[in-house]
Amino acid sequence: MKRSKHLTRWLSGVSGAAAILALSSAGLHPAKADGPPLKIGVIGEASSVAGASLTKAAQLAVDQINAQGGFNGQPIQLFVYDDHSSASDAVRAFQRAVNQDHVNAVIASYISEVALAIEPWAARLHMPTITPGAASTAIPGMVHANYDRYKYMFHGWINSKALADVICDGIGDLLVKPYHVQSAVVMSEDAAWTKPLDDEYLQCLPKEGVKVLGHVRFNPDTTDFTPIFNNIEALHPNLIVTGISHVGVQPTVQWHDLQVPIPMAGQSSQATTSTFWDDTHGATEGVITASAAAPGVAVTPKTIPFTEAYEKRYGATPAYDGYTAYDDVFIIADAVKRAGSTDPDKMVTALEQTNYVGTLGRVQFYGRNDPFTHAMKVGPGFVTGVDIQWQNGKQVCVWPSNICHGKLVFPSFIKLAAQ
Repeated sequence: MKRSKHLTRWLSGVSGAAAILALSSAGLHPAKADGPPLKIGVIGEASSVAGASLTKAAQLAVDQINAQGGFNGQPIQLFVYDDHSSASDAVRAFQRAVNQDHVNAVIASYISEVALAIEPWAARLHMPTITPGAASTAIPGMVHANYDRYKYMFHGWINSKALADVICDGIGDLLVKPYHVQSAVVMSEDAAWTKPLDDEYLQCLPKEGVKVLGHVRFNPDTTDFTPIFNNIEALHPNLIVTGISHVGVQPTVQWHDLQVPIPMAGQSSQATTSTFWDDTHGATEGVITASAAAPGVAVTPKTIPFTEAYEKRYGATPAYDGYTAYDDVFIIADAVKRAGSTDPDKMVTALEQTNYVGTLGRVQFYGRNDPFTHAMKVGPGFVTGVDIQWQNGKQVCVWPSNICHGKLVFPSFIKLAAQ
């Protein structure tokens, strides 16, 4: 992805009613739903802090569509499976969805290892599949390397390399310029999605004028982060750049309790959901993370209506993968409508031609000649995400400045001040 110093949104404005706006823009107008149902399977992580939003948001989208008469005269039937954050359980759920429940498409997981385990089965069973939260570049890489076999897999979230570039842009604007941050330590969990993320961090941070003093990759089963934080403090960096998703509560709580005088910014997936404040008992105060959107921020006219509808039903704001899973239901329905069929190959062709304005921006997928085949396009005019900071129990959108108007505020133990 070509990086832009000033990522902009193609569209913002006043939002309307969530269901009607989303339906009409997708060409899914109210009608009597008396045709055979479109069956969509959604495989998620119900007990995960970040993954729980996935299945909930997909259900909300289906209920909204069906409440408006379905799509194209057809209701949507959702089959929900909990993979318990297990790749083997996810594969079994995928096989059941296809062979027993006879779904027409699958939305699957926020975990890269799970999506990568499902991908060969999507190929083998010819099942159009979108992952709304996994980030590993290996997912589109497999499609690019063997298109005819793996073309059924689509990547519905910002891939790790592009995500690192977006995060570096935000660090440059938020921390390098006003706070003169000059050094950092990269601290990431050892997972499939963080390998390309960290590789790109090591390339893009120096381009922002930030010297990388150290690189820590820790086991996701780590329970005591004290030695890690002690070693980081000994290097005297201005910033800790994170890549954490499967963990989040423990390092955040210990960062706060140890009064580590270094701000944390990067990707903390669990911090993208509003429950994270209570999960950490407020220790997340001051943490900066990339996310899909933020409460009250109209990335597109659909963002706020979806956020408000989700909050009304579930009592919390969605995590980043809630936005994408919600959009993916509409994207699949729109592809079936344009294809005029649930034939897998025709659906793949239609998905490749996706041009859908969702809650995050305009969704299109890279073509077969791009190294990130079937990954979501990232950059101005498409999807870029936002940076949020936890302040007094709320997620405050702080970047990019054209749609986010919050200012950084750090806890008293952070030794960083604007100069």
